[in-house]
Amino acid sequence: MLISGAEIIIECLKEQGVDTVFGYPGGAVLFIYDALYKYRNEINHYLTSHEQGAAHAADGYARSTGTVGVCIATSGPGATNLVTGIATAYMDSVPMVAITGNVGKNLLGKDSFQEIDITGITMPITKHSFIVKDVEKIADAIRKAFYIAQSGRKGPVLIDITKDATAAMCEYVPQIPKKPEIVSDRLKERDIEEASRLINEAERPFIIAGGGVILSEAEKELRAFVEKIDAPVTLTSMGIGAFPSDNPYYTGMIGMHGTKASNTGAMECDLLIALGTRFSDRVVSDVNKFAPNAKILHFDIDPAEIDKNIVSYCSVVGDLKLSLSRILPRIEEKKHKEWTGHILHLKEAYPLKYENTEGLKPQYILETISELINKDDIVVTEVGQHQMWACQYIKREKPGTFLTSGGLGTMGYGLGASIGASIGNPERTVFNIAGDGCFRMNNIELATAVEYNSNVKVAIINNHSLGMVRQWQSLFYDKRYSHTTINRTTDFAELAKAYKCLAFHVTKKEQVEPVLKEAISHKGPVVINFEISADEMVYPMVPPGAGIDQIVME
Repeated sequence: MLISGAEIIIECLKEQGVDTVFGYPGGAVLFIYDALYKYRNEINHYLTSHEQGAAHAADGYARSTGTVGVCIATSGPGATNLVTGIATAYMDSVPMVAITGNVGKNLLGKDSFQEIDITGITMPITKHSFIVKDVEKIADAIRKAFYIAQSGRKGPVLIDITKDATAAMCEYVPQIPKKPEIVSDRLKERDIEEASRLINEAERPFIIAGGGVILSEAEKELRAFVEKIDAPVTLTSMGIGAFPSDNPYYTGMIGMHGTKASNTGAMECDLLIALGTRFSDRVVSDVNKFAPNAKILHFDIDPAEIDKNIVSYCSVVGDLKLSLSRILPRIEEKKHKEWTGHILHLKEAYPLKYENTEGLKPQYILETISELINKDDIVVTEVGQHQMWACQYIKREKPGTFLTSGGLGTMGYGLGASIGASIGNPERTVFNIAGDGCFRMNNIELATAVEYNSNVKVAIINNHSLGMVRQWQSLFYDKRYSHTTINRTTDFAELAKAYKCLAFHVTKKEQVEPVLKEAISHKGPVVINFEISADEMVYPMVPPGAGIDQIVME
């Protein structure tokens, strides 16, 4: 079958089971968009307001559906506008394929209009970057890109295709997609045996579970593992949803804004079992003070993560679901009544708390959202204080129901990701928890949410400041609020109405529940501007340079 390069791109997307793409057209991708018009009944294209929004939408779609997200942009600024979204996906191991156009092959390297070396730019933030100059190589590149994005440690792949290649004609031969491999070549018998021995000998085991549990779909194995060895379990922000928040073994989030129970568990255990987590600095704080009494047993799919931040006593490298399924039959069923009781007592003695006064408290807002939404509904966050309050106070039971930019910490991530999650899960309500600083960055995507009637509810926790940076200035910079107080006159509710969103302005506690109920019942985008005090702070908190047991509760 002789078809154009642009049509080959669409046929290859169909091969991979793709029916949803996000993007923004331009000159270098005109042939691709012409093909999308032809295939409009088979591929749904969602036009965002900005290419960054398309990248974040593809990310949110991927995280919430467990499939590969796809975004398309033109050359030059279109391609560079994807960079932040690609980097966000890379840091959090999100499978995504970004397709960009470029100038014709004969114009490459000549500083042509809207020419940019996007493969060079994205090389450090992708699993692989392709540049395709020949129509005969398009199908192979796309097939490889999807395979790479899903194999091993997942992540984004970029394919840059010259405009003349999309216009040229070529024979297209359909293929059955190659299934991504489960990483087992580094899974060694001796490592499984040593890990089993350490677990069986441990008297005070403690588990940290991260985003790798979700990516490997190992939540059932995690639960069986926790119950068999009778160990408390904490989650990183990326791991929220991997283990039910209401499970008695769960001690809350760990790290800089973790709970007393979780941080103490890591510091007092004799075996720290890390499952699919990279030991981020926001988790361990001072590496020289972290888990001083413990042997570290690290499970990860990526050998590069072993001993990178924390030196392990023993490591198991491979797909986490496979690793846990192999180790479960070898470990003894244990009861650590005294140890587990001690940590769970700390959970009861030092709960997350705040002054539930008449004023509008962010913790109360998020608790109320948590109570009103269904267990299958999706919560997305921007980055900052509101993100940490969401991690602390919103309860999740299932993977793919809590999406946050954990590694890159991308302000402006949430709205695009919420739209992608909503499009991938149209039957669910999606809540985007935003700060006013984050909302300012990408609120143009409200136009996208309205255009497609995405069931996205934006809860702006508005303290008229860059809250997390201001908190640090309050605590460590003698209250020198250099450019973090944002006394701008923008009325977010009126702005949302201009986009034709349903919008509310909330200033009192008694308004919170009825407004949230109305927002949830409305089928379409809603913006709620919650006015809170700029002096609200996220606690608990570990000061910089301290051990995670040196926790300030309030």
